[in-house]
Amino acid sequence: MIKLTLNLPAKRRLELKLVKNRLAYSNTPLFPKPGEILRTRSGNKISRVFRHVFENKKIQKVLGLNLAAIFLSTSLMQFPFEEVNATDENFVTKAPFVLDTKKSIQYPVEKITITQGYKLLHPGLDLDGITGDPIRPVMDGTVEAINYSKYAYGDAVLINHGSEITTLYAHLSKIFVEPNQEVTTDTIIGEMGATGHAFGDHLHLEIRDSGKPINPLTVLPKE
Repeated sequence: MIKLTLNLPAKRRLELKLVKNRLAYSNTPLFPKPGEILRTRSGNKISRVFRHVFENKKIQKVLGLNLAAIFLSTSLMQFPFEEVNATDENFVTKAPFVLDTKKSIQYPVEKITITQGYKLLHPGLDLDGITGDPIRPVMDGTVEAINYSKYAYGDAVLINHGSEITTLYAHLSKIFVEPNQEVTTDTIIGEMGATGHAFGDHLHLEIRDSGKPINPLTVLPKE
């Protein structure tokens, strides 16, 4: 104990006593006595053992020092990714695969100008252009049939896309494919023209489901 006395005015005196605090649990054993735990009526006995251990001041002091040491060592540690050399042969600068951005469905012409839509007595879509414009399939498929005629659809190509979906490309001036040939959306199957029953250069496109024409605008992408 340390005693400190201060003389104050008006014949008064202040006495301070500094006493070292001795906590009741400073000498608490690390593990409790089995009898104390067994006599406990409330709570889980195993949890009380762990609580007794971790409330011990010596354990808390040790844990505090260890956590501080761990934090300090990790803060000074240099991460391996910071030392990667960009010129190393093993350094990957691009993905090991190429993303496929290929269109699954498209318009058969590059410049889209619709001159006549799908309606009664006109089961397709007329797309404007000039003779020689390249025509491509709207989807991947296989050439099912080719027709050369001076009437009706004129020179035309029918492509099968599977699942009973077919497309017809009519009034072509030239045809570059053959029956049973596999084609993709990149294949030029022919050129626009005005063959058959056509008034001016254009492509007549039909999309059929099980042989029945459907409105191509319900299938083709929005412009």
